[in-house]
Order: sequence, then C-alpha cells, then structure tokens
Amino acid sequence: MKLYHGSNIGGIQVLEPRQADHDRPYVYLSASKVVAAFYLCNAVEKPYYWFPYGFDRGGSIPIYHELYPDALRQVSEGIRGYIYEVEAGENQVIPFQNIPCARLATGPVEVTGCLEVADAYKLFSEYVEQGEMRIGRFEDKSERELGRWYSMIKAYLKEKELARTPDCSYAVFVRDRFPGVWEEYLREDCRKS
Repeated sequence: MKLYHGSNIGGIQVLEPRQADHDRPYVYLSASKVVAAFYLCNAVEKPYYWFPYGFDRGGSIPIYHELYPDALRQVSEGIRGYIYEVEAGENQVIPFQNIPCARLATGPVEVTGCLEVADAYKLFSEYVEQGEMRIGRFEDKSERELGRWYSMIKAYLKEKELARTPDCSYAVFVRDRFPGVWEEYLREDCRKS
C-alpha cells in the first residue's frame, strides 16, 4: 500500500522508527498525502504536537481546524519540508487508533518517492482548491464547537501535568493563543492540589 510521511528533514532514503509520545518507537505514516503534510507544521516543539485536524462526515476529506484566527497560515506559511512516499505491506504496519488513515511501522521503511515542499501554506491552498482538504475557519466555529476543542486542550494540559513545566513549548503556546484555557486549567489544578 502507498503511504506518506511528512518531515522537515531532506534526503531520507529509509524511514527509521523514532520515539514520540507513545509506548515505543514507530515510523508514523498516513494513507493521506494531505495528513502527512500537516506534520510539516508543528506549532510547538517536540515532544509535543499541535495538529488540530479531523475529517468530514464521510471520513475522507481532512479538515484543518483553526482554533484562532488565521491559524493555518500562521503555522504553515514559509515552512519547507518533504513528503516521503513508501510502499508498505500489510504485515509492515499497524493501524493507529483514532486516526483512520494513519499507520505505524515498527521497523525501517524504504522511501520510494519524495515531494519537496517549498511553502506548506501554498501546498495547503492547492489541496483546498483541488477539493482534497478543507479549512475549518475559526470565524465559522460556534461557541459550543470551540468549547469542545478547548476542553481537549485542557485535558491534554492535565494529562501531561504542564503546570509543573510552564515554560515548555506547549504550555507557552497555550498561554499565548488560549489564555482563558490556561487560566481555567491552572484554577482546576490548584483546586486539585
């Protein structure tokens, strides 16, 4: 099966498993070239991730959800990277829970092709124009929808206990972009203590 991997590192011939925030090292792959491209544009530093995307009701069109005005442009404009293509057998990959197009490889995977991306935002604009992706604009979101996203952000802050590391990239990002979420998290964390 044809799968894709987004990276900011060029010249890769073999994708090697790397430790992320899961139980063991994996090569993270996607059946969607668009989803692989999202991973070129992390708004926070590893080991944290910021990729607020989902899919349309049919599960086939990726939607990047802007949770503040002009978010996609801010995280992707001018970002360079590479979308690697691989051919993987069913026995080389396992499904990744909660993301239908994602696959995990536990061993090295040979690269069979590569698309160099000069500007991720321009690439996303092309995907939107071609109907391969949508942008869920901040301005179009209801208070209820934003509330669900903010609850997920707060749950992640709790899970990672980021009040203990307020200078990490994820905590700084949330304080900057979602100060109300950060304050609510701190209040709840203080009540818990």
